[in-house]
Amino acid sequence: MTLGGQSPDKGKLDGANVLDVQIKDEIITHYVDMPFEVGAKVHGTVNWKHRFYNMQQHSGEHIFSGIVHKRFGYDNVGFHLSDQIVTMDFNGILSEQDVLDVEYAVNEVIAKNVPITVSFPSDEELEKLDYRSKKELEGPIRIVTVEGYDICACCAPHVKRTGEIGMLKVMHVQNYKGGVRIVFLCGFRALEAFNEKNSIVDALVNMMSTNQENIADNIIKLKDELQTVKGKLAAANKQLLEIELNELDPNLTDVILFKEQIEPRMLREIVNQLMERYSGICAVFSGDDESGYQYVIGSQTLDCKVIAEKMKNELLARGGGSNRMIQGSVVTEATKIRDCLVK
Repeated sequence: MTLGGQSPDKGKLDGANVLDVQIKDEIITHYVDMPFEVGAKVHGTVNWKHRFYNMQQHSGEHIFSGIVHKRFGYDNVGFHLSDQIVTMDFNGILSEQDVLDVEYAVNEVIAKNVPITVSFPSDEELEKLDYRSKKELEGPIRIVTVEGYDICACCAPHVKRTGEIGMLKVMHVQNYKGGVRIVFLCGFRALEAFNEKNSIVDALVNMMSTNQENIADNIIKLKDELQTVKGKLAAANKQLLEIELNELDPNLTDVILFKEQIEPRMLREIVNQLMERYSGICAVFSGDDESGYQYVIGSQTLDCKVIAEKMKNELLARGGGSNRMIQGSVVTEATKIRDCLVK
């Protein structure tokens, strides 16, 4: 079951895989992938690897949240722990340097290998205890203490000592609802994430025949070169289109062109040129039959809104505009588009 934002345990009941666990009205329900007879006794086993990975994340979050609370006075107002991502939300802004400082402090606590203890204090003890809690609680309250760093009400399983967390690495930071959202990983999941990123870096190093330190500079250089090539290609395409436009039969009424790749701003420019020469439908479609087309259609004499409605009804096209010009997208074959426009 989900405990304080944490995903449920995985495991087996006899031969059945446990898909989910939920609690409602004090009844715990296990969802499994095969049926059992009513009243049957089953033997349950927990997937310890999955549980321990979750324990590492949750214990790391307590230390991070405790340090943020002590240093900045912010509360952890949101926590989510899935198998892929772990997030914590604070109701105040942390700078990039603040996050790095807290991350380092958390890893210092991990290295000290201090105890993490669980207790159920009496009401009198709770009144004297300064502990973190996101909501008002009733009944026995379970307190998780990281000695010297955090005291928090929590019902989830935790490691026994901070050293078992291994490490905490912040993966991403973003402003969120007036505060900040921290994405992080601990322990073996942090190791897996590092291995994944390291594989990507190694692939880039081999692909670009460079070393790790120069990858960013090489990518920036390639990006600049690509922009230059794209600019030259756009200029060449424009020249070719102008040649093609000049070779069109001047006695035509309708002109419908299909091109594989034209920049959106050029579509309108071409249609404007066509409208100066031809009185009927002037249309340019950029794309292909498989992935669809972006289009601009204009006319000096026809109502383009009527054309847009017809394309919507017959071709499920999207888009709109004015009586003089419309633009949008459509996924269909060029022959069907032409038939729709000229019939």
